[in-house]
Amino acid sequence: MSVSRRQATISRHKRIRKAMTGTPERPRLSVYRSNNHIVAQVIDDVAQHTLVAASSLESGVREGLSSTGNSEASAKVGALIAERAIAQGITQVVFDRGGNLYHGRVQALAEAAREAGLDF
Repeated sequence: MSVSRRQATISRHKRIRKAMTGTPERPRLSVYRSNNHIVAQVIDDVAQHTLVAASSLESGVREGLSSTGNSEASAKVGALIAERAIAQGITQVVFDRGGNLYHGRVQALAEAAREAGLDF
């Protein structure tokens, strides 16, 4: 019996989340990737509260892009989430790739966030 790509992603995400939680001192940078967009949130799992969010759906990110479902858009979202997190006083995070492989758009977002000043 073969497992679909979506089922494999969900399985990986569950496995990752067993060992990973965001604390007030070091919140979790969660990434959700769809076919057309990418969303990043900085989450405090103890308080169950989203501290900062950025998405390729935002008009500021969409400007000058041919598509919102590519690595260029992901890099913009990564830089934006880092900028917003640092403005809130958050410099260290735990990276949650959402069960996706660390490749392509997820990698572009992570590297842009690191370059913009987030530590993970």
